[in-house]
Amino acid sequence: MSAQQESPASIRGMGDMFKGLGRKLAAGEAGTLLVLLMVGAIWTFFQSQNSRFLSPGNLTNLMLQQAAVATISIGVVLILLLGEIDLSVGAASGFCAAVMVVLMVLHGVQPVLAVLVALATGALIGLFNGFMVTRFKIPSFVVTLAVSLTLVGLLLYVLGDTGTLNLSDNFVTALTSTFFPPLIGWAVASVAIVLILAAALFGRSRRSKAGLKVGSLGGLVFTVVAIAAAIIAMVFIFNEDRGLPLVVCIVFALALAFAYLTERTRFGRHMFAVGGNAEAARRGGIKIEHVRMLVFVLGSTLAAAGGILAASRLMAVNQSSGGSDLLLMAIAGPVIAGTSLFGGRGSVWSALLGALVIGSIANGMDLLSLASSVKYIVTGGVLIAAVTIESVTRMRRHGGMIE
Repeated sequence: MSAQQESPASIRGMGDMFKGLGRKLAAGEAGTLLVLLMVGAIWTFFQSQNSRFLSPGNLTNLMLQQAAVATISIGVVLILLLGEIDLSVGAASGFCAAVMVVLMVLHGVQPVLAVLVALATGALIGLFNGFMVTRFKIPSFVVTLAVSLTLVGLLLYVLGDTGTLNLSDNFVTALTSTFFPPLIGWAVASVAIVLILAAALFGRSRRSKAGLKVGSLGGLVFTVVAIAAAIIAMVFIFNEDRGLPLVVCIVFALALAFAYLTERTRFGRHMFAVGGNAEAARRGGIKIEHVRMLVFVLGSTLAAAGGILAASRLMAVNQSSGGSDLLLMAIAGPVIAGTSLFGGRGSVWSALLGALVIGSIANGMDLLSLASSVKYIVTGGVLIAAVTIESVTRMRRHGGMIE
């Protein structure tokens, strides 16, 4: 009897869950699910055009290619949450990587110290950007665009006449060339799944004790199972190739740390408040100038970290480091994955999902040997579509009219 009563209830629960997902998709509140569906569609299309696309080797290379972009995008997300923009992250990544390599190769500085100096250089760049934006009230896109041009000049200056410096130090190159054996990969996956389950249950318990609305248990189980399946699939793919890459662990650790910062700390709540309504945040006692300056510092430091990872993978820095379409990809990724350009809305995880979308498109077009002109047109078209969708859902959320 009990089973007969529970079965219809379970079916209604699942039905309500899918109806809720449908409403959230229509309202633009289920961005993660939408991006995952987008990734599925992209992968299906390119696999149908080239059977090597979903091979373990190509998917592992895709992750390695996007590690630097994802790291820079995490910093971009923080700045976008404020409703600001930083157009210097690409140039900052290239310049900071050049500083690191010049110190190591030309001046014999210890690798650890050179990496720290590169990160500190990134922090100083962010401090300058934040100071100019908050002290002189100059729009962030003007300040960071000017800084970007300056950094390109500094990059050419520090590299000198050679224009290219090769990197052979094991400490730095190991960041992107280290792969863990299968047993360690499965151990890492098991720990990650247990932590995700514990965090989900703990968060649900805290909301329940605080008297806040909690989602259905079925929805929580569905989410945890889906994430666990994705982690298991990812580790399986890595193990079919060279193993779990160290750089993937680094990027996920950074994302986890900054997700905690934005979602679980007072400073994170202040960031959302400033991005949502700066004047209301100021009247609420939040020191918005301090918040802005610190976020610019974090954004540029992460850009420097991304530059270090890029130099590690390429084993060199040159005059084009941090250039080309790196800035476009670092900003486009989070926007495509749902982070608002208007501030106050977004997630650090959108940096990883966006990098996956942008990287999958670029990787697939490379496999199809499409011309560079086509790649830029397609990438720009995807960004325009994402921004349009975000703008439409924002207007719906605020009850605006679309003319």
